[in-house]
Amino acid sequence: MNIVLLDRRTFVETIEFPGPGKEHCHWREYPTTTPKQLVERAADAEVIITNKVPVGAEALEQLPRLRLIAVAATGVDHIDLEAARARGVAVCNVSDYATESVAEHVFAMLLALRRQIVHYHQAVLNGDWSRSPIFTLNDREMGDLAGSTLGIIGAGTLGQAVARLGEAFGMRVWLAERRGAEGIRAGYIPFDEVLRHSDVISLHVPLNADTRYLIGRAELALMKPGAILVNTARGGIVDEAALADALRAGRIGGACVDVLSREPPAPDHPLLSLDLPNLLITPHIAWASRQAQQRLAREVVTNIEAYFRGEQRNRII
Repeated sequence: MNIVLLDRRTFVETIEFPGPGKEHCHWREYPTTTPKQLVERAADAEVIITNKVPVGAEALEQLPRLRLIAVAATGVDHIDLEAARARGVAVCNVSDYATESVAEHVFAMLLALRRQIVHYHQAVLNGDWSRSPIFTLNDREMGDLAGSTLGIIGAGTLGQAVARLGEAFGMRVWLAERRGAEGIRAGYIPFDEVLRHSDVISLHVPLNADTRYLIGRAELALMKPGAILVNTARGGIVDEAALADALRAGRIGGACVDVLSREPPAPDHPLLSLDLPNLLITPHIAWASRQAQQRLAREVVTNIEAYFRGEQRNRII
């Protein structure tokens, strides 16, 4: 059995992929793989492992031996699922491996922004504290999370984990109903009402046709002037040009962004060109605690082993 890991560099070097029965298979891995390199590198593969390398219909047509695409992630929007199904290629993913990592990252970013951590750290390094006429340095307003409203859009495993941490911080947690829903489920708040009244809005939905640009100009206009938008889901869920305009104009209080619609982003990306104290961007690392990465690696291998035993484990198709 030939197994090819297409983008090993996604993981830190200390992460190990155990098995699957490596003495009985040919395991090959590459630090990174471009779409143009995919077919050549996976030509003899029964299994390919991909984190973010896209696998489209054209590539699938040229991989006749391929039996399984093991996605080393939860999202599968980079896989042509219809083309895979048509060719009888199975696809599996890994869910819930980074629940704690993502939820903690949401609050790491949120606290850094609310407490002005980046500003004050740099101010200390710049010597501002040393030059202060008083015992402290207090030139930037901070805010507490306790007592504020946290609106969660996407109340799955990740959203619920964020909700639990929000409650632990003393926040009032609102779960948003789907946009345009005819009815409101018990325990949920209408989508627009969550936008209007939340102090923090955290996104935890997958990227698909229904959620692309879920947060656009109209939605940003509904938000409170001091509200903070947190996106650790997918970049395409937010209209990034509209978000840049809203931040530049001061229409919302701030944004914490871990994902962008194009990754890595171009240097002239509308959010990267902003130099604003209320914008915090991290490079798609909410999922990437060491513990989460190791769980992901183990789950990928377990999925492969299960497939060859004939089990339907984490199968998308």
